[in-house]
Amino acid sequence: MPRHLKIGVIVLVVAVVVGLVYVRVLHQRVARLARTQATEEQERREVVAPPISTPTDVVANAQVFWLSSTQPDRLTSVTVQLPLSADPVERAKQLIGALITNPPTSAQRTLPVGATLLSFYILPDGTAVADFSDALASEMPSGILSEWMAVNSIVQTLAANMPGIVRLKILIHGQEAETLAGHIDISGFFDLRAQPAAAPGTATPAATAPAQQPKPVAPAG
Repeated sequence: MPRHLKIGVIVLVVAVVVGLVYVRVLHQRVARLARTQATEEQERREVVAPPISTPTDVVANAQVFWLSSTQPDRLTSVTVQLPLSADPVERAKQLIGALITNPPTSAQRTLPVGATLLSFYILPDGTAVADFSDALASEMPSGILSEWMAVNSIVQTLAANMPGIVRLKILIHGQEAETLAGHIDISGFFDLRAQPAAAPGTATPAATAPAQQPKPVAPAG
């Protein structure tokens, strides 16, 4: 082989090796940056909205609905251990807090990381009102499917763990909204009694995007 070809081959091999090393280092840096950002976000959230703790908390199994790890167009029920209050309002806040902050993986998240539950209350007739920060709408990924997943993850998580709640109203920063982020109608009430039961770890098709905006259940009377 001519000398200049040998030199060319050597240079090419060296370039490939250097490129592989650089890609590996870059991957490690990206992973480290992602971990750092996640830690910083968790620390910021704990300052802005610290975990809710009450004197009646008891660690119990709860079913929380996140995106399926194998079917991203479906929700899956994950059994997690949470300190849950005997007070229904505080219990609901703890469940929604876990839904926001503790998805199994970032890809399974249904609610924006910046979303915060501002207030929650339950009326004597079993109607619950959940008031979220603007981030629930402003940071929501665009599209009917992502909005439908977000609403259903809230509804199904409450339905699975809060038998005293029969329907849910979602507010954004204390105000009624026509849609969540331009697609899903949240102007009415969502019926928790109509949610399908799901065994832990099974996927439910409730979040399949409809052809038109779904209409929530209208108030009785």
